[in-house]
Amino acid sequence: MPESRDPLPEILLIDDEPELKQVLEELLTEAGFKVTSAADGAEGLDHLARTSFDVVVCDVRLPKVDGLTLLRRVRRDHPTTEVILMTAFADVAAAVLALKEGAYDYLTKPFDADELLMQLRRIGEFRTLRRELDRARDQLIEHQTVSTLIGDSPAMRRVNDLINMVSQSDAPTLIVGESGTGKELVARMIHERSPRKGKPFVAVNCGALVENLIEAELFGHERGAFTGAIKKRDGRFKAAHGGTLFLDEVAELPLAAQAKLLRVLQEGTFEPLGTNTPIQVDVRILSATHRDLRERIKAGAFREDLFYRIDVIEIPVPPLRERRGDLAQLFRLFLQRMTPPGTPTPQIAPGVWAILTQYPFPGNVREFAHAVEHALLLSGGKEIDVHHLPPGILRESAPLAEAVVPDAAPLAAIRPLSIAVREFELEYLHRAVATTGGKRLKAAELLGISRKTLWEKLRNGDPDASLSDAESASEAPTVV
Repeated sequence: MPESRDPLPEILLIDDEPELKQVLEELLTEAGFKVTSAADGAEGLDHLARTSFDVVVCDVRLPKVDGLTLLRRVRRDHPTTEVILMTAFADVAAAVLALKEGAYDYLTKPFDADELLMQLRRIGEFRTLRRELDRARDQLIEHQTVSTLIGDSPAMRRVNDLINMVSQSDAPTLIVGESGTGKELVARMIHERSPRKGKPFVAVNCGALVENLIEAELFGHERGAFTGAIKKRDGRFKAAHGGTLFLDEVAELPLAAQAKLLRVLQEGTFEPLGTNTPIQVDVRILSATHRDLRERIKAGAFREDLFYRIDVIEIPVPPLRERRGDLAQLFRLFLQRMTPPGTPTPQIAPGVWAILTQYPFPGNVREFAHAVEHALLLSGGKEIDVHHLPPGILRESAPLAEAVVPDAAPLAAIRPLSIAVREFELEYLHRAVATTGGKRLKAAELLGISRKTLWEKLRNGDPDASLSDAESASEAPTVV
């Protein structure tokens, strides 16, 4: 870990075994860490409510509040805090589930104390590098222009066509897709390509609003309208006047707020809490959700009349697994964006691409960007190798990861030669395309094959691969 750059991470240790907790607390304190301990999950949450911690180290099985519940609370309320789980052998399945929900790692009891210290020091180094990357990114943001989706796959072309079409109208539009697919980016593109460009774009995460304050947030309130309303406040609708209001996770709105939203869409007016005076607004409504609103309607959780008001036009955003042909372009652009100015973009080891093209990325583009950032930080600017990828991806792709690291490959990892050759060929073709900046004609020339042959090989290995004149575009758009 770099010396004198940042203090060691501050740790919250939670374990209901007094002897183990005492041993770990002494070990970590002697190693220079500042440690706060708790005997159960409830006490741990109490500490988290009063103090910020860099790392939470806790057992999976805890009294009062178990480790998995605590992990979910930490990810929700303290997204920058890392969680390392300690588990008995029988709890490994639960620990693996926790990794998918955002845990940094897990240690199986009994474990080597040096392993825990190594993980904590790695987190400290990771956080230091992340701060440096954030500073570099802030400098880049000043030079960024209009946001755009990345990808030439047929699925993304359809999305871009729909964006171009709906941006020229004021029709309420519903953007649907899994979490992490870029629904807010689609909304921003619609706004930026519309006549309302230059006017406010106001984004509201409906799922993050406190239920009893949603109406006040959306429509504003007068002083004294409710307990705590010490001064008048304009709501999000008024803030978006003349521009666009983006209602993210609109399915999470309670029915009372849905009724008031319906009135705004029908009449163009609303009344702030604490007054009967209507306010007229000119706002274009864009909504997004990862839920099936038709199923929510059947369950009585969403108004059918509101659904037809916000879903005049629907834009489905495909998950990343349905457009794998865009991975090379996304990887290249994320690397360009995240590499600090004046620093060369690192090379990528062949095994890395083999794993990334096989992993399903349930978190979609958001998870892919995190994987690139994680690998870039751990590589320290040098060649990105397999072991720099996030632990969750490596565990999910364990057989393939072992296969691309020959010294560690057991006999069980060996697959039929025909499959291995096909996978290597596909990975090598993707590397050639990435090397040429996505220009498949140039890649075909380097490979000594025709463009048609390259296209057919990519298509056979990846149904989203396609031949596009857009590949010759030289201007790299910005990823947001």
